[in-house]
Amino acid sequence: MLNNLSSKLMMLLILSPLLSGCIFSADKLGIEEDYGIPGGLALACLRSTEYKEMILEIDYESGYEPNQETLNLLKQRLSDVCDKPEGITIDLQLTTFDNNGTWDADEVRDISKETREQSALNDGVLRWHYLFPGGKYSDNSVLGVAVDASTVAIFLDAVSDAENCILIICRPSAEEIEKSVTIHETGHLLGLVNIVYTSDIDHEDPSHPNHSSNEESVMYWAVETADIGNIISGELPNEFDAADISDLEKLASGELVAHSQLWIS
Repeated sequence: MLNNLSSKLMMLLILSPLLSGCIFSADKLGIEEDYGIPGGLALACLRSTEYKEMILEIDYESGYEPNQETLNLLKQRLSDVCDKPEGITIDLQLTTFDNNGTWDADEVRDISKETREQSALNDGVLRWHYLFPGGKYSDNSVLGVAVDASTVAIFLDAVSDAENCILIICRPSAEEIEKSVTIHETGHLLGLVNIVYTSDIDHEDPSHPNHSSNEESVMYWAVETADIGNIISGELPNEFDAADISDLEKLASGELVAHSQLWIS
């Protein structure tokens, strides 16, 4: 096995001067795919040098289809920060997940591998995978998770439970929470906050690593937990704040150095 792998890698090195303009995903080389960590495909999204098109595969279980407003906002937020001249499209699919209703990170990763249509990096197209399954995370306070470089799960049962309803008024509503949580987890796929880089702005919450200390940022720690229901006035954040945007712009330009990136240049 090692000899076979070494031979493939050696052949790639020999051919690389001739193939410098091409991108190869791991599966095309016959090597086990590296799914990476959240933020591992941040530059592939923020830049257009290698991936000019992006597809968001949205797999949902019957009864758990995300709101169209959520999908519209997701596309808009990514369009605002990612350079994709050939566009960002949404591929919405009804899917059956083989799960007993309780999820952990490994189960989300495994289901994503089984259900996704193509690899995250494929023929110049970047694909991110969003799961909307029935059931809840093993920690019931968790509303959404980003488990690798391209995979997010949003638990709408937990989102519904996080509503704060007094008589007939729910504030925030499940619809508002769904939007905020979806954008929050997308922020983690973009590497926010300090997952695959170190910001030159002090905006990470020391008590909640990889989250913003600013309550007006969608990357604020409470957005992905049941504590979000305690916000009963005003609007939930669903935008990246100035510090988040600054980080993303500097990552795109190279002013901030990103590590753990999966693409091969």
